[in-house]
Amino acid sequence: MPIEEADVVAELTGVTKVFGERAVLKNIDVTIHHGEFVALLGASGSGKTTLLRILSSLDIATSGTLQVAQGRSVVFQEPRLLPFRKVGSNVTLGLSRAQRSKVDVLSALDEVGLASHIDAWPKSLSGGEAQRVALARALVRAPDLLLLDEPLAALDALTRLKMHDLVLKLWELHQPGVLFITHDIDEAIALADRVLVLDNGALSVDISLTEARPRDRSTPEFVAVRDTLLDKLGVRKS
Repeated sequence: MPIEEADVVAELTGVTKVFGERAVLKNIDVTIHHGEFVALLGASGSGKTTLLRILSSLDIATSGTLQVAQGRSVVFQEPRLLPFRKVGSNVTLGLSRAQRSKVDVLSALDEVGLASHIDAWPKSLSGGEAQRVALARALVRAPDLLLLDEPLAALDALTRLKMHDLVLKLWELHQPGVLFITHDIDEAIALADRVLVLDNGALSVDISLTEARPRDRSTPEFVAVRDTLLDKLGVRKS
């Protein structure tokens, strides 16, 4: 169901998803506002991707209510570029002719530092470059809600750090509500306004962060939030 409140881009109330006899999501209540960056942590199989699929209408909740903005874009762990289309064409993939006529592909690629690659083939791109094209493709749709399903997980550590800066820059420029799924606790704290934890299908943590970005990992808030998340995720500190 579309939402009417301009400030709210997604609102879930009592959302449950059952596969067979297993409840993958259990009575999820969460609200995401316009311009809010929310990170979602959880062990493998905790229901993170199922929640994202429900928000993107790729799956349907078994029960509960879901109100979500019509304008949504998803970036997956894999860039999912079509190899037989050049970069510029991949950015407008799925748009109607009328929509494509309104898109400035060169500007979209310039935002992710790839304007010079508009006529390149996907096979010539590095992993980080391909994921930047995927981000450009998501953002040309001017989404109210941007869903990111571990988009940096396959990148090397240095590229991943550079992508943190890019993701924040794009978020600040476009101001969508963001749900960012990650397994990396430090990444979640560094990027997000709020950090949620899914534990066996239920939300066990909802922490708001107050320090401005970029966040120094040595600050008291960063350390305290990190310790809380490590505890909630069952990870023992060394």
